[in-house]
Amino acid sequence: MKSSAELNQNILRITETIHNEFPELLPFLNEMTITIPDLTAPEIDNKVLKDYCNSLKNLLMKYAPNHNVLIHSI
Repeated sequence: MKSSAELNQNILRITETIHNEFPELLPFLNEMTITIPDLTAPEIDNKVLKDYCNSLKNLLMKYAPNHNVLIHSI
């Protein structure tokens, strides 16, 4: 399992890719249910980070091929 630092680094890299290459996807980042916790002080553990990282990857991987863009090493 990846460490929280590695997961955070992956999240940052994917988010930067979305921001720089696909700014039209930025509104979807705010609407992702994982970014809207239903608790006042949610616990952020590796499972939460991994789920969020995977959701970002899925968003990008579903969008990019439909727009003739190749994503490298996500």
